[in-house]
Amino acid sequence: MAFLSLSSLFGQKKNTASVAKERLQIILAHERTAGQSAAPDYLPQLQQELIAVISKYVKINPEDIKVNVERQDNLEVLEVKIEMPQA
Repeated sequence: MAFLSLSSLFGQKKNTASVAKERLQIILAHERTAGQSAAPDYLPQLQQELIAVISKYVKINPEDIKVNVERQDNLEVLEVKIEMPQA
């Protein structure tokens, strides 16, 4: 898929069919990558286990623990946010 073509660089007018085709290719590529970034099915269980372990040591509200997986380039990043109670 070419994002820049010679016709766009030199100002030649494209026909509507080729413009529509390029737009559909962009939409399909976006939807494919969006489907890959869906949260894994183990996240709710992981969050519950984290709540159980942390609750052994600190009284904490279960809603104060957030678990998220983000995709960055070729890596998946597991992000865990824990809001600790004030002393």
